[in-house]
Amino acid sequence: MITRTLTTLVTAIALFTSVPFASAADDSSEEIRNTSVVESGTYQVTAKKVDPEEKEIYVTMEDGKVLELYFSDATQLTQGGQVVAFEALKNGQKLEVQVEKEGSKLKPVAVVILE
Repeated sequence: MITRTLTTLVTAIALFTSVPFASAADDSSEEIRNTSVVESGTYQVTAKKVDPEEKEIYVTMEDGKVLELYFSDATQLTQGGQVVAFEALKNGQKLEVQVEKEGSKLKPVAVVILE
């Protein structure tokens, strides 16, 4: 009887605690944790997550590092040599990003959509 009660209790706790994590994982506006900061420079990356509401993108470098980039009005976004709107960015696109390191943050100066 005690074993059955404990098993039921453990199952209930597992279900109760896993539900919020499952719903949070589906939230497209959730921030990605464990991002990196790199030195100022130009990098070839892949768009991991595009968040139009925040005007931010998360990109993955070839070495697996994830960078968080908040666009400002000064960020130049181009594709095929033409200036494009933020909405042109899509998950999975290959990008070239020029960033400036400002303390513990990266400022995107220019982003080129390569494909």
